[in-house]
Formats: sequence, C-alpha cells, structure tokens
Amino acid sequence: MAFGYILGRLLLLGAVTCALRAPSLQQSPELPQIPVVVECKDRHLLISVNLPTSGSEPRFEAFDSGGSHPITQYYGAQCGYTYSVQPLVGFAVLRASYFSCHTENQNDEVFTFKFRVIIADQNGKESFVNVSKTCSAPPSFPREVTCEENYMEVSVESGLPCLNPSAVKTDFTEAFSVAQRSAVEALQVMLQAENQQPEVLSVGDAANQGYYIMLTPGRIVFRSSFGQPHASIKTVNGVAVEVVKATVFFRQSWMVVMVDLVAACSLDGGSFDGYRLHWRTPAVLTPLVVGPTELRTEYIGMGVDGQLLDEQVATERGYAVTVSDDTVDSSIPYGAEGGVRKSFVMDNVYNELYLVQLAYEQAFVDQSGVKTRQNVVRQMATPPMALPLFSVNQTVPDERIFTVYLGNIPPDVELVSVTLNGQDFSVLTAMQMGFSMTRISQDNNTFAYILRVPFDDSIVKKQYIAEGLFEYSLEIKWTLNIMPQGDAYYHLSSVMALVLDVPPPVFDSMCAENGISFRKEHHGYDYLWDFAVGQYPLTQQLASERGYIMNNDSQTLILNVPLFTIGYVYEGITLEQFYGTFEVLTRNAKTFAIEQSSANRCLFQTTELLVCSPEGVLTVVSDITKAVPSADPARTTLLDTSCRPIEFDDTRVLFSFGLNTCGTRVQIGQEYVTYENEIIFHEVYSTDSKPVITRDAAYRMTIRCIYPVRSTESLFVDWKLKAETPGIGQIKDPVKVPPQMQNALSFQSTVKKPSVQRANLVEETSAQMIKTPVQAMPPKTPVQAMPPKTPVQAMPPKTPVQAMPPKKPAQATAPKKPAQATAPKKPADFVRVVKWSVPVNAPELLGRTRTK
Repeated sequence: MAFGYILGRLLLLGAVTCALRAPSLQQSPELPQIPVVVECKDRHLLISVNLPTSGSEPRFEAFDSGGSHPITQYYGAQCGYTYSVQPLVGFAVLRASYFSCHTENQNDEVFTFKFRVIIADQNGKESFVNVSKTCSAPPSFPREVTCEENYMEVSVESGLPCLNPSAVKTDFTEAFSVAQRSAVEALQVMLQAENQQPEVLSVGDAANQGYYIMLTPGRIVFRSSFGQPHASIKTVNGVAVEVVKATVFFRQSWMVVMVDLVAACSLDGGSFDGYRLHWRTPAVLTPLVVGPTELRTEYIGMGVDGQLLDEQVATERGYAVTVSDDTVDSSIPYGAEGGVRKSFVMDNVYNELYLVQLAYEQAFVDQSGVKTRQNVVRQMATPPMALPLFSVNQTVPDERIFTVYLGNIPPDVELVSVTLNGQDFSVLTAMQMGFSMTRISQDNNTFAYILRVPFDDSIVKKQYIAEGLFEYSLEIKWTLNIMPQGDAYYHLSSVMALVLDVPPPVFDSMCAENGISFRKEHHGYDYLWDFAVGQYPLTQQLASERGYIMNNDSQTLILNVPLFTIGYVYEGITLEQFYGTFEVLTRNAKTFAIEQSSANRCLFQTTELLVCSPEGVLTVVSDITKAVPSADPARTTLLDTSCRPIEFDDTRVLFSFGLNTCGTRVQIGQEYVTYENEIIFHEVYSTDSKPVITRDAAYRMTIRCIYPVRSTESLFVDWKLKAETPGIGQIKDPVKVPPQMQNALSFQSTVKKPSVQRANLVEETSAQMIKTPVQAMPPKTPVQAMPPKTPVQAMPPKTPVQAMPPKKPAQATAPKKPAQATAPKKPADFVRVVKWSVPVNAPELLGRTRTK
C-alpha cells in the first residue's frame, strides 16, 4: 500500500485540526511612530522593526483562534520563529517559517500570518501594531531541510513511494524493530542519538523536550532547536555538522507506518579574511543519505535576506560559490550590495562592521530520482573594525600658520565643531573667523580635514622662551558625528612651533657733512638676515671696493658712506644744495626676499658735481672760472645753443638735460655707450664802434656719460636711454682752439646724428663689471670710443692743437666764420679728467656720480 494512502486520513485530520480562524483585532489608538517592514521571502515571512528611541526591545505575539502566543526565544525555536535584536544596526527582526505553529495553511501553497508588535515608550507605556500578511510559497521538493539560526526543520511529502527494502539504512531497520514493539495508533516519534538506544516519545512528550511534529495537508513537519540532548555533532569533510535523527511512526491494523525525518545542518558560523565573508558546508551532507544510495548535487544558489539571486546579479555584486570535492565555500566581499555596513562608537573610537544575511540553497537527487532541497539562513558579520583617527602636524614655521591634518575619517562621518585652546567653534563659525577648513578625499574611501590657523591669531598661545625665540601652541579638539544617528566622538591634537619671531633689523642712521652713517647693534638672531646695497650683499670686500668705511665687531656694525660713492640717489639739485639718499636693505637669509629698508635722505651743500642718472639725465654743476677765469657763466650753452644753464651765479653753472637732447652725441661700442656734450664759452669781442658777441667759441668743456652696454635695458633711435645703473661722468677742461684752425675745424665739425638701431641689451653681471670697470675709457684718451674717422684727422700734422693759457684768452685770433658743431677729436695731454673718490677698480665704478 502506498505511503501517501496510508497517511492520507491522518494528514487530513491534522489539516482540520490546524485550520484555525483568527479573531478580529483592535489596533492601538496611539500608533508608535516606528516603521514596520513586512516581506514574503522564499521560505519565510520577514518582519523588521526599527528600535524605538526608548531603548526597549519590541515584543512579538502570534495570533490564531486560540488567542495570542508570546514569541520567546525558546518558543520561537520550537514553533519556527527566529527573533533577533540587532542594536548596532538599529532594528529587530522576526522570521516566521511557512510551517510555523500559528500560521493558516491552505494546501501548503498559501500561508497567512497574524502578529502583534508591542512597543513601550520611555515611560513604560505600551502601544501595539497589528501585522497581517498572506504569502504564496513556491513549489516544494519532496524533502525540504531548512537550517535556520535557532532551529532545524525537515518536511516530507505525504505521497512519497514506499522504499525498496534493500535501500533501507541499518539504523532505520533497528528503529523499525523498536517501532513494531511500541507502535500504537497514536502518532509517536523515536529519537536516536549517536551510540545511544532509541527513545520513543509521544508527540506531547516530544514537544515538552523541544521537538515539534506537525501534519499539514500534504506534508509532515519535524522541527528541533540546536543543541538538543538527542542531537549529535559530526565532522564531515572538515566541517562540523549537527544531526538529529527522528522517526515518526504509528500502527494501523497490521501495518506500522514509519517516516524517516533526519535533519543535518552545517555549524560553520562564517569567517572573515579581511576582504570577504566566508561560509562553508560539506559538498554532500552524508547524514541525509538514505541507505547505500548516493546524493548528487543538481544546483547551488546563493543570495541575501532570504532571497536567491540569479548568477549574473550575484557575479556583479562579487558573490562567489567555490565548489571543491569535499566542501562548498560561499563568500561575499566586504561592503557588497545586499549587506549592511554599520558604524558605531566604542571607547571613543569609530568602529565599523558589515553584516549580511546569507541565503544558501542546494538541491540533491538520489538514484531513485527523489529530490532533496536544503535551505540555509545564516547571518554573518565581520568583527568590529576600528578606524582610529590620526592627526599630522604639517606646520611650516616660516609660513607662520599652523597646518594640522586630521585623517582616516569614514564617509558617514562629518566634522561638526573644533575647540581651539578651550574655545568652541562650529565649522561654519571657524571658517567665518578666517580659519581655513578644507575637506579632501583619500584613496582608501576615507577623507581628511586640514585646519589652518595663523600664528598671529589671538586664539594661539604665545610664550617667550629666549631673546627673539617664542613658542606658539594650539590645542585642538575635533568633534565628529556619525550620520545619521549622530553618535559623537572626538580626537585631540596638540601642535607647537618654536619660532625666532623677530622683526627685520633696522639701521639707525645719521646725516654727516660729507655722507651718511648707519649703525646697528648685533643680536643672536642676526644669522636670519642678510644686508645688501641694491642687489649686492654688504660685505667687507664690497665696502672696500666702493669706498665705504665699515667697522663690524662683535657688538656693533657701523657703516659710513661718503658722499658720491656708489649707491646714492640724488634729487633736487640746485647751485646751493641737493638731496642724497642712501639705502641699506635687510633680506631674508634663505630666500633673499627684501624684508626691511633702512634709508636716509640728507641735505648736502652743492659745490661741483656731475650726475649720470639711470634714466638718461645728465646733471652737472661746474665752476667754469677755475679753468677760464674770464668766462661769463651767463654766456654758456651746450652744443645746442638753445640749451642754456638752468641756474648760474658768478662762477658756476647748472645744466640738466636728457641725453637725447641739446645736441648730445652718442657712440655705441661693444662694451660701452658714450654720450657726450660740450659746455661752450661764448666770448665778447670789442671793436671801435661796439662790443660783438660771437658764436665762434674758443673754449669748450666736454662732459660725458659712459654706460656699460650690458646694463642698458633699451636704446632707441632717438637716443632715449634706460639703464639699470648710473653712468660714468667725465669733464674735460676747456680747450683753446687756435684761430688758424677754425676753418679746418669748421669744415670737419659737422657731425651727423648717427643712425642707431634698437638694441636688446642684457644685464651685466658683477663679475663682468669687475673685469672691465674703466679700461675701455682711459683718462688720457677719453674719446677713443668715438668713430675713428674724424678725431685725429681734423688736426693737420704741422699745426697741432696747443693748450691756451687760461690767463690770456684774448690772444686767440677771431674766427673767420661762426663755428658749427665740433667734430670729435682726441684731447690734448693737458685735458683735465674728473678725479674719482673711489679706487678705479671698483666693480660699480661705471654708473655713479663723481666730484672734482
């Protein structure tokens, strides 16, 4: 007789007994503002409730026609409920098997659940939410084995064929002999532990020991919690497996009906290798094998949260199932979709864990074609992984800004405030006060903050250590929140910087009759600074070359700068006075950046001077009566007779003109540019009738400005000049021109304006200037830089130019025709050249003012 026919009446009776009508339920008038999620999964119903702010755990009650049934840990494992509270992730979960105790079952296809969720507020007042849900189950296999977290469940179809006696296991044969002796018409269960005698229990006695047996319209269900006395643990292929052997039987007439309901589940709790979560199970659960036949795996699937995923989706998420000859390894990468990343604070340190609810399914088939499906629900979690914050002091003292780096901040954390030396600031307020707060991303899916606080801010502590040495310090408390729950934690940083906090030294200066004196006391931090005149460091060598008088001992630096030495700037020149300015620069010893200027502008009395400025202006004050006592300063001009003195008195004249004006001649050589003009003395001739002023001047005083080509920035065709340094000034004493030479000189005196092309000239280095300071213009032959066509040929060999005695200017023969621009000529031996007040080998000789 078929097994399904034998059990038909009993299964039908069980179905009638279990068909209960639920009473109408009232819902709490004050519903808690807590969401409840209800979902139908492949093999169970899922209810998820957020934990209330009161901190109390929600309670669940199952309802049927018999009333309410509180679901406890013990009762849940017996009746097919899995209840867990997960405070770290903030919710409570209830999973109810489709074959759970108080579920309405319609032909093992449609299942209706009714629950009440009870929540207590902070005052202990309870309210409830009623949950009702109907689910349609997918088709079942002839044998279904479910491994939940707190129980094992096995169910078989009532229509299974009778087994071939040759395929019956030995232990089942032993159970059959026991069943024959003790079988009655009532349903009984025989439990057989490893190496122990079988124990026969009634359904009621079995329930009292934690075993549950239920008949449905088409199946018989057996359920046991883990760790029961009749369970045994075996190692299968290196994996621990818990096995419960149960046989349900009863006597009907002359027959004993027996159903083998063995359950076996892997006890592997999962592992984490730092990258992936793993769960292992034997490739074949040998305790499920009936008789000598073998089980063959048809397929293996995995998913999460009670839902299997197709292979493509699982692969895209990084899920993997590795099957070997002995075991099956299911793994999920850390942080993959389908799991939950939860961060929390523990001991003021950010911690994170990753949880995933693994759903595993494996289908077997034996040689008779009977299929078995194993369903596993296993929660896996990584251990709490601390992610401690760290800070780095990135301060560069020379920048005078505290720069502090706070790193290893997870993406769900935000900085809410900083405390600087005891004063609290929100991030927005800190930025409004001028503190820089920058958030930057890092490669390891974290980010960092960079805080910048200037040393000079009042919030920074400043302490005097020694002369010029100060300690700046800043205590920082970073307060961060985990979002969205707002869990706060903090990190402390302490930064300090020792700074030689001294202002750049300033020289004391004093005007003297013939120069300017500078003085500075020495300090221990003088090594921070470098002193310079212009672009050249102030050294003993520079002072010696330029004519400075410098005394630098262990206490004081004294610099006396004589008037008309290199470095002066002259302004407001008149016949009576002029201003001279000299500047000493204080530079950073590392960067050579100018930090301070010590300059003095002094008023000096004018005697005689010649200034060749970098801007191309020649200014000369000369006492012409020293060379020609009878000369009249009012009757002097330059080559362009319209250029007359700006000022004059009884003996002196003041001319100031641009080097591209007043008939100035220009000569460009390879190393120097020479600008030359003449102060012409116009004489008065007396006749019998009246005095006559003639333009055929017999006396001329040559003035020159000589500039190094390499220090000249630009030279235009109209002779406009812009140089980096002043030029050399030269004055030649007046030359008496013999009357017999006037015609010859007049013939050769017309000098055409040279066609000068624009030249791009580069700056001359100090080394180049030292090599050739004045050699290009010897004192006795100052005009050699002029074009070689006319300076010597203008003088006939038989009538050389002779110097005219200054006391007898009247002996000069009156010229026959007005003189024109004098052609360049070589000066006679008696030409007086300006004497310089510094050695001729000074590196800055070119381009400075000199006096006679």
